[in-house]
Amino acid sequence: MRYFIADDDPAIRSMLAHIIEDADLGEVAGEAEDGSRIDKNYLELKGVDILLIDLLMPNRDGIETVRHLAGFSGRVVMISQVESKDMIAEAYSQGIEYYITKPINRLEVISVLQKVRERILLQRSIEGIQRSLSVLTGGAGGERKEQPLREKTIRTAGKFLLTELGMIGESGSKDLLDMLDYLYRLEKEEAGDYRFPALKDIFASVAVEKLGRQAAAADVQKEVKAAEQRVRRAIYQALTHLASLGLTDYSHPKFESYATTFFDFTEVRKRMMELETRIEPAPSSIRINAKKFILVLYLEAKRLIG
Repeated sequence: MRYFIADDDPAIRSMLAHIIEDADLGEVAGEAEDGSRIDKNYLELKGVDILLIDLLMPNRDGIETVRHLAGFSGRVVMISQVESKDMIAEAYSQGIEYYITKPINRLEVISVLQKVRERILLQRSIEGIQRSLSVLTGGAGGERKEQPLREKTIRTAGKFLLTELGMIGESGSKDLLDMLDYLYRLEKEEAGDYRFPALKDIFASVAVEKLGRQAAAADVQKEVKAAEQRVRRAIYQALTHLASLGLTDYSHPKFESYATTFFDFTEVRKRMMELETRIEPAPSSIRINAKKFILVLYLEAKRLIG
């Protein structure tokens, strides 16, 4: 696995390089002190699989750089001391894989990079299988039958993820699937101007689509509130499902893949402790970050359909 490190602090670059090499995670293909020094062609020329990039840099910051890397086939891991939820959400909306907080923690870096590495290897394995199947199922003249791949939609990908998260039977799962349809269509319509919308705007737009544009404002607001409750209950069910898996087997693939991707690990640990001690949780003891969940669900669903 080949890494590229972009950070204006030479000490951070050196520390990350040492961690990568000492943990046998791969090799560092290059470094840069600012985002303005890298582009898609440069990274692909160096065969970079994983880009580690600082959020705040003097000339071009991490988020702006990731925007300029549209089409980059590798994965991006953001590094920053900034803990602003809005900035983190913006980073995820640009397609980053994970977020590492400063000061650098060796174990966190190794854990995150191992997960990203596993995802890349899994994706390559799946692509290899698909190529093999395409050859085996080829029609006359060597034409490949790719119809099954074309049938993938954001909704079917969403159903797969909700099933993986143990929440497909919840009433809020349909609301989440409707949101995926809305977000996917919105991104196609706005193209380069797309920004992940505010949570209240997502709920309102989906409610209007459900009730019709002639619906009264009071009815729309009522539907928004009901949908918010359904979605929060569904997300809580996913949290409980993952926490249960973690208690049974901390190295369970679904727990490792989804727990810290969809939730703040602090909340996962809280739920695990509640399940372990059989304490009935207080209504406000667990904080559900619905926007992060919906954002990650959308990005993961998009990744599944390519």
